[in-house]
Amino acid sequence: MNIDDIRNIRIEDFDYPLPDERIAKHPLPDRDRCKLLLYAGGNISTHQFCDVPALLPENSMLIYNNTKVINARLRFRKAGGGATIEVFCLEPVAPVDYAQIFQTTHTCTWLCLVGNSKRWKSGDLEQIITIDGEQVTLSATRGERRGNAFLVTFTWDRSDVTFASVLEAVGEIPIPPYLNRSTEPGDSADYQTVYSHIKGSVAAPTAGLHFTEAVLADCDRRGIERRELTLHVGAGTFQPVKSDTIGGHDMHTEFISVPKQLIVDIINTNRPIIAVGTTSVRTLESLYYIGLTLLRNPDATESDLCVGQWMPYTEGSPVATRDALQAIVDYLDRHGIDTYIGSTQIMIAPSFEFHIISGIITNFHQPQSTLLLLVSAFVGGDRWRDIYRYALDGGYRFLSYGDGSLLLR
Repeated sequence: MNIDDIRNIRIEDFDYPLPDERIAKHPLPDRDRCKLLLYAGGNISTHQFCDVPALLPENSMLIYNNTKVINARLRFRKAGGGATIEVFCLEPVAPVDYAQIFQTTHTCTWLCLVGNSKRWKSGDLEQIITIDGEQVTLSATRGERRGNAFLVTFTWDRSDVTFASVLEAVGEIPIPPYLNRSTEPGDSADYQTVYSHIKGSVAAPTAGLHFTEAVLADCDRRGIERRELTLHVGAGTFQPVKSDTIGGHDMHTEFISVPKQLIVDIINTNRPIIAVGTTSVRTLESLYYIGLTLLRNPDATESDLCVGQWMPYTEGSPVATRDALQAIVDYLDRHGIDTYIGSTQIMIAPSFEFHIISGIITNFHQPQSTLLLLVSAFVGGDRWRDIYRYALDGGYRFLSYGDGSLLLR
């Protein structure tokens, strides 16, 4: 397909009936006992998620997203018992670095969605919270508007308290809106993967929610190499495609972080690479285009290295994957950096050429979503319909807390 054909893909062609009762509102008590759909060589079969290590190709490299969901949703009450204002932290602004902003004290600024914003025209929002047994006064000041979000500066009156502690004390885990329920205490653990440890996401990389320590240990016993990368999932992951064609949809930009050693190992390995979740897919496949940019411009700046939404369809694949990845390693070596940090806006849609992954572990996604486009791109043609029809007929549970799938070519 040329770029015009890609842009003219109609999102209604990626629709399917999803009754509300098929949306899992909570995970199973035993994460790894959920159903697992295996798609391999055009054949579909049902298993349990705990079977994943035995079903993966021999000597696979399993790469997953180690991001940790933050308590991104804060609720304030206007003075005098007024309206409730919900402030949803999207991404850091000052400081812009994720690690730094969670360790900052006294003040920081985020780009935030603001619920009931019409009731917050001016003035600060304020509440008293308790941290380590002592009271802390937390204030929020609304700044300039950026699109449908606002800059919000938070300040608090104890210089020994970090913003990470503030969020832990007052924030809520932001479960997906399609669950149609309030956050519950159990979500604090349920909506995190067992390997999450880099704070920054406002949504979980949900394909990894099924993993348990027992499943990971079984992977180790079978010689499956486990590796990590980071993509901080933004609220844009839930943004519906409202245009008739995907050309009218703007993909959200997300922060990615990939260790140099992982890139080196991908260059040198003959192992099948299995990505856990669409976030890992997006990160890994973005590397090819980052490398392509560096081959053309070795002095590219960080802002030049963001992978644009349509880049895969306008740039093509003029160089070998190994050469593109080596360009990133050379760039990191020149700058004395051991981790590539950047961003991606990549859209993976039918006709996308996969350069790195051989398989995907993922959940079952919303109708007419960009995630369903990604699945279609990987399995090819209308095969996604066979997979989703099988899951619907087989009683599978859908979306974030639902069952999983292992897709192999």
